[in-house]
Amino acid sequence: MSKEEYKPYEEKMKKTLTVLHEDFAGLRAGRANPSILDRIMVDYYGVPTPINQMCGISVPEARMLVVQPWDTKVLKDVEKAILMSDIGINPNNDGKALRLIFPPLTGERRDALVKTAKKETENARVAIRAIRRDLVDHLKAMKKKGDLTEDGLEVAEKDAQHLTDKYVAEADKMLEAKEKEIHEV
Repeated sequence: MSKEEYKPYEEKMKKTLTVLHEDFAGLRAGRANPSILDRIMVDYYGVPTPINQMCGISVPEARMLVVQPWDTKVLKDVEKAILMSDIGINPNNDGKALRLIFPPLTGERRDALVKTAKKETENARVAIRAIRRDLVDHLKAMKKKGDLTEDGLEVAEKDAQHLTDKYVAEADKMLEAKEKEIHEV
């Protein structure tokens, strides 16, 4: 089996790691990070709009985000959306912008964040293994059609396992880095 035939499966595995990276970016590790707001949608004149498409978001200090809507009429809607989200921060409204102050993490909160990161990593591992299973099923179908020999199937299955191991190890490295980040702040 040529390397080109593995490409769609490898792309899916890469995409799984990209999703894991995005999930980790949404985990609040004590530092102010604008990506924590990426999933928050604001009702903007009846249309759900991502907060980062209607507001300027800055980090003036390590533990503070400033969210400034371009249209000040929607400040209350933005505040409401942040309050309704699960980030656990109460915005301070000064009439022109919202200030989100991130408190230092407690030991209990750190443990909860690590637990969440481990769960998301395990979901990524499961997804990567499911992609490998699809690849192996494809290989077995090729053998059944006569496009692959028994020895070729064995080699291809080892290649599929090697690919899986590579991406699972990458997910584990990402988890290790996130745990370190959570415990450092």
